[in-house]
Amino acid sequence: MEFGVLGPLSITDVPVSSLSAVAADADAGGAVDRLPSAPKTRQLLALLLLHADAQVSLDLCVQELWGEDSPRSAVQSVHTRVFQLRQALATLPSVRSVEAAKRILETRHNGYVMHVRQGDLDLHSLDAHMAEARRARAHGDDALCATALRSALALWRGRTLVDIEAGPHVQAQISHLEGVRMTALEQSLDAELRLGLHHQLLSELSLLVSRHPTHENLHAQYMIALYRSGRTAHALEVYHALSRHLADELGIEPSHRLRTLQTAVLTESSELDLRPPENLRLSLDLVTSR
Repeated sequence: MEFGVLGPLSITDVPVSSLSAVAADADAGGAVDRLPSAPKTRQLLALLLLHADAQVSLDLCVQELWGEDSPRSAVQSVHTRVFQLRQALATLPSVRSVEAAKRILETRHNGYVMHVRQGDLDLHSLDAHMAEARRARAHGDDALCATALRSALALWRGRTLVDIEAGPHVQAQISHLEGVRMTALEQSLDAELRLGLHHQLLSELSLLVSRHPTHENLHAQYMIALYRSGRTAHALEVYHALSRHLADELGIEPSHRLRTLQTAVLTESSELDLRPPENLRLSLDLVTSR
């Protein structure tokens, strides 16, 4: 059984061969999806999965589903939605009964715990890849760092919980995970630039700056990739486009860091040149470090 929050909410299970009736209901890939359809039931499931293996209080459930204007029936409604989730879980081949579903979605004093085995939630894989990237970065291994971060990014199947009507608690977690996603992207690009992959990154960076017209770090990375690819004029055009967007949308000018990068491009500073691995980090960090 697998749960996913990095994209549309999902629950999937693979039928065992002995369950022919269930297998006949599986999709072409052999996976059974029993995701509840009611919006607030799905919202509650998202909240429980985001806090997997930790108790979620009844009060927090009510706040998530209704905010400060909860109806008198809110508590009973939460109980009903937990019942619906257990019914959905019970239809999965690896669960098969409401009693087993109750062990997965356990009632605790004034709250609930969603038990998820290690590796059955995409957030577990995300944590593992990010930890691997941190270890690689600490040892100066840019190739391993980039590989781990790209593996982390590949877990997203779209925007986090894109199909959920999020309340305050789920929305806070969505914002956090989307921040992790952007950080992983920026750090992977940094590592790949240090590896000399500037030519390969041009198309991706062009798309990213068009999607994020005021994101300074992405523009800095694109400018460096362009400069190292022999496209100095284009690198300067990227700077001026960023400057216009910042002025028009935010009423500010590029940061000192970006102005320093522009000067380095104009003067063809050796600090922008690709360096041997032992010296490369310094030159890139000069203009792209946070």
